[in-house]
Amino acid sequence: MKRAICSGSFDPVTNGHIDVFERASLMFDELIVCVFNNVKKKPFLPVEKRVKLIEEAVRHLPNVRVDSFDGLVTRYMEEHDAHIIVRGVRSVKDLEYEQNEAYMLRHLDGRLDTVFLLTKPELSFVSSSAVRELVNFGGNIRGLVPDCVERAIAQLHGDSES
Repeated sequence: MKRAICSGSFDPVTNGHIDVFERASLMFDELIVCVFNNVKKKPFLPVEKRVKLIEEAVRHLPNVRVDSFDGLVTRYMEEHDAHIIVRGVRSVKDLEYEQNEAYMLRHLDGRLDTVFLLTKPELSFVSSSAVRELVNFGGNIRGLVPDCVERAIAQLHGDSES
């Protein structure tokens, strides 16, 4: 069985992330979306909420499951018998960053490899940080995140619309 991991903070998950999950799910027998608890960042949404929202957003993908972790992704991959990590890339800047991450992953465990998926051009400007900024300034996030995420954020912020 070919199992791959797609890890990130997904705070919040965007339509760009969902696009990568959908495309990766066609390439592997199983895709595990791992919500990383990044202790360097103050979370916008709690990890448990992010997991539930991603589960709802990928419900249509039978071979995708969602989990959370902290620590080294290499340990998580070893524990789940996964040797491939999938990373979405929006720009050359992303590619430079992800390339270094891939080299480090390979340094830590030579059996691991990285697959890069280019973001659809129409989603290349979408990022979790941009969504958080829009929310903080009362901007409209419709079309940038799955509907379930839009509703959850509206409820958290007491808005009827985002």
